[in-house]
Amino acid sequence: MIKIATFEDWIEYFNQWQKDIGYDPELLAGYNFETKLGELHSSDIEFGDYQGQAKWQRVTQIPNQSIRDALMNLIVYQGDTEFASVEQQKNLVDTAPTEYDRQALVRVNSEEMRHGWQMCYLLVNYFGDSGKLEARKLLERRAFRGDRLLGSFNAPVKNWLDFFTYTEFVDRDGKYQLTMLSHSAFAPLAESVTAMLKEEFFHMFTGHTGLTRILRAGKIPVPIVQKYFNKWLSTAYDLFGTDHSSSAHWAYTWGLKGRIDEHEATVAAEKEKLNDLARSHYMIESGKLIDQLNQLIPADQPKLYAPDLKFNRSIGEYVGKTYGVNGQLLSADAYAKHLAEVLPTEADEKALDEIIKGKDWVSQIQLN
Repeated sequence: MIKIATFEDWIEYFNQWQKDIGYDPELLAGYNFETKLGELHSSDIEFGDYQGQAKWQRVTQIPNQSIRDALMNLIVYQGDTEFASVEQQKNLVDTAPTEYDRQALVRVNSEEMRHGWQMCYLLVNYFGDSGKLEARKLLERRAFRGDRLLGSFNAPVKNWLDFFTYTEFVDRDGKYQLTMLSHSAFAPLAESVTAMLKEEFFHMFTGHTGLTRILRAGKIPVPIVQKYFNKWLSTAYDLFGTDHSSSAHWAYTWGLKGRIDEHEATVAAEKEKLNDLARSHYMIESGKLIDQLNQLIPADQPKLYAPDLKFNRSIGEYVGKTYGVNGQLLSADAYAKHLAEVLPTEADEKALDEIIKGKDWVSQIQLN
């Protein structure tokens, strides 16, 4: 095992991680892994108990250990999602429908690797031995073993409909998380995620244009597309955290993570409802995107929709509850049958495999 004493040591471990997960180094030959920093929204802390004070440049400036621990935890979880998404998607390189899609996937994966790199840069250089340990552990967990920190990032991404839906909705959640962290009182984190946000927009663009091209081609049945919406939107709701979260409350109180609309908010934050606020903004945005996609579906076919907030939840007040995609409460037996009807099945995957063997299941990319 490589001992991590410096960031250069961690880079060696990072290179080994790429080999261990089977990512072809030739695909990354033209990509420059580097640390990038963006501009701060403000040089002063923007909210919370320390509002108006200068943002912290070093961990030693943070007032107490509880805040330092919470900050490191935010960085660890963000980094874990970045490496996990590469592990989830790497198997799709050889099945890309076009050369454009192959290059887009490699770009998305490269940038997610760099985002994980950025979080580990913070851990190694600012958080001492505990940060170095966490940076190493980020390269030791594996999505395909199911030991990544968040359930969404252990779920398999088996095909390109999976991928396009994932980047449309899960990467969009990432935009929300990064936006909230961009207001952080810890300046190196805020500067890091501001730079990451610029790259995240291409990931969402890839998802939305991919789904647009699928619907224009009209080869994949809309009900199958809907099942993948049900799969990824329900897990994306979970990524905002539990309802009435105490950790979100304290992250705001301590100035570590702002509201999604922090830059324009004119009223005091409801600290017990911060995750709900972000999720509600996300649901509105997702609904508008689905409306756009529905314009491409012929009038005689069913329209796409977002599953109800209560459906298939793994955390929060609805975990373990048997609500259907339309929000109806079902018996346990009816719910088990319902899941088999509204989530992707093995039969759906086989049907997709047959459709995807042809090259006309997705239209040519239109960038104008």
